[in-house]
Amino acid sequence: MPLGQRPGDKSESRYCGVETEFHDDMPHLLTESLSGGFDFIVAPLIDPSYRPSCMTNGGSGSSVLPVAASDLILSPSQWSSHVVGKISSWIDLDSDDEKVRLDSEITLKQEIAWASHLSLQACILPPPRRASCGNYAKCVNQILQSTNNMQLWLRVPLQKSEPMDDGSANANSDFSGGSMFDSWEWWNSFRLLCEHHSQLCVVLDILSSLPSNNSVGRWFGEPVRAAVIYTNSFLTNARGYPCLSKRHQKLITEFFNHSVQIVISGSLLHDISGESIKALPANDDDSHLEVIPPRHALRPYLDYVAYLYQRMDPLPEQERFELGYRDFLQSPLQPLMDNLEAQTYETFEKDIVKYSQYQRAVCKALIDRVPDENASTKITVLMVVGAGRGPLVRASLQETGHISKTAFDSVYHVVRLVILPSLEFSEYTTRFGMHCVLHSISFYYNSNYILVSFIVKHARKLALLKTALYLIIDLCRPAKLNASTSFCNCYAVFCFAAEETARKLKVYAVEKNPNAVITLHSLVKLEGWEDIVTIISSDMRCWNAPEKADILVSELLGSFGDNELSPECLDGAQRFLKADGISIPSSYTSFIQPVTATKLYNDVKSHKDLAHFETAYVVKLHRVARLAPCQPVFTFTHPEYSKKSNERYKKLCFEIPSDSGSAVVHGFAGYFDATLYKDVHLGIEPSTATPNMFSWFPIFFPLRTPLFVATGSPLEVHFWRCSSTSKVWYEWCVTSPTTSPVHNSNGRSYWVGL
Repeated sequence: MPLGQRPGDKSESRYCGVETEFHDDMPHLLTESLSGGFDFIVAPLIDPSYRPSCMTNGGSGSSVLPVAASDLILSPSQWSSHVVGKISSWIDLDSDDEKVRLDSEITLKQEIAWASHLSLQACILPPPRRASCGNYAKCVNQILQSTNNMQLWLRVPLQKSEPMDDGSANANSDFSGGSMFDSWEWWNSFRLLCEHHSQLCVVLDILSSLPSNNSVGRWFGEPVRAAVIYTNSFLTNARGYPCLSKRHQKLITEFFNHSVQIVISGSLLHDISGESIKALPANDDDSHLEVIPPRHALRPYLDYVAYLYQRMDPLPEQERFELGYRDFLQSPLQPLMDNLEAQTYETFEKDIVKYSQYQRAVCKALIDRVPDENASTKITVLMVVGAGRGPLVRASLQETGHISKTAFDSVYHVVRLVILPSLEFSEYTTRFGMHCVLHSISFYYNSNYILVSFIVKHARKLALLKTALYLIIDLCRPAKLNASTSFCNCYAVFCFAAEETARKLKVYAVEKNPNAVITLHSLVKLEGWEDIVTIISSDMRCWNAPEKADILVSELLGSFGDNELSPECLDGAQRFLKADGISIPSSYTSFIQPVTATKLYNDVKSHKDLAHFETAYVVKLHRVARLAPCQPVFTFTHPEYSKKSNERYKKLCFEIPSDSGSAVVHGFAGYFDATLYKDVHLGIEPSTATPNMFSWFPIFFPLRTPLFVATGSPLEVHFWRCSSTSKVWYEWCVTSPTTSPVHNSNGRSYWVGL
């Protein structure tokens, strides 16, 4: 059964397995493990003593494989859902002994053929016995070419900088010798020989000691499907129960977050007496009250892993929303060349955090632009360019003290549905114009405030009213209103005032999408903004404004900052911005960092053409290893009166931390950070990312050939932003430690249309 219930988590990491020895009674073995709380078993499929060369058939035809069980013993769904095959650990396909090598090749093919017949989802391959494993990889690659759905998981110890015997034929693969080794390099060599096959994955053996955090971090960009934890890796707390070190706990939690399943292996090493086993604490001072009867010898370790899972925080709402987008490649939007659909607008309009930052920026700009003494007389001209369906128009007007009818309705309905029942008032409603009367409650509404007056003749109800009024502050927060209250013996006044600057405003909403313009007209009519907002159906680069703007507001940023042509659009629009006018945003910078992203690379490779390797993708990065800190690439500021070209070039040099070890670079993750106005910023660059904002996912620039970077080698990268009369595009390449071709030369595969 699953390790526990974690709201929002539907990943495979909820399921825990157990590694078993060869058993000829598979139904009993499976029943014992499932009833003991495990979800699947990792079991040998063939007697480990089997050697093809030792089999004799007595002239009666082919010998029968000594399998653990007939395919009829379990149902197909049981084989598929609850059994992971384990290939015999004795095989050595790179042995100097020809007999051993041939036996190993035959056995590997026979066991995988049997596993495929059983419809298993995966089989675990034993780890390579030496760094040079060409024949092993060649045989596995042959098998992968003919395997339909089954995955092969290569078992690799999570180790780094341990001695390794590179040429030994030792059957136990003892790490003795003079050289140092990194198990990640085993894996990398093996998967390169197998051409990055998408069905070749990894199982990590977690030992009692762990490499550095940077070294471990490389694996999160690899296709790790399971992690095997041995019982001898568990510590013992003061009560005699198994527990893990802090570093192991953190690692297991990261595995849960990356959909990696846990497998427990070994024998019971903790003497836990008594009739029952309590769910296990993480540390000596932790306790758990749930009592579970013992059913399986390794149940104490399962309980501890379940405890680590159950104590994780629920998935935040934002992450739940993003689950379906994880590591899913999307082509960037082209809002200048294409008209967005209503569904796309609606998704972005739900980003409350983004528009809250824009509101703050507009508020600060208005206060700086108009002194308090001129607030009642000076009219500020604000132009929203690329207005879409109006979210920036709404945000700007809310900062100037214009309370919309929607905000009034929000307050009205909360009072009617929440406060009236709590005060046991009967409902009697009269509404006329901007004034409304509920029984004992009076509303008044204008563009600056909403006044709610309550006549309360009983002290008990007045006390209830005070509680209810404070509650309504939170309930009406989406309306972006401040609240103030005053109470007397027989009445209460509750005033909702806009977060206002008390500045007068004239708004132009400029939008090229004729479909969005229809929605804009409906919004203005609904909110009663006809005297404030003028809608312009035009491309901002072509429109001739009747007057110049004090403030120019836009939301044209892409995942890489300038990749949706914000510079070109705002250069065309700034001609109707006053010389001392303010642009929101005022600047933005793109960033990149090298990443290991095996899944993304395989997804691009599956298209089998050059164009997809020369295309930048928007993607919610999940199974990636970030190999070095981000570095800035291109910066744009607005307004830009120097008529500087928007073409750019940047050379960057990344240093991968020495304790990481070697790494492979599949491409570059791109981000942006924008200054809206003064100290108000928003962005997705990891070190300064705006929390809880979902309008932008990172951008991914792939490399045609994965790049191996040895320990201590610098990574030199070149990026260009190029343009012509009809399009803008990026080009990129690597010149160190090896040289790659220049990707997307002349925008032949990917561009953004002007």
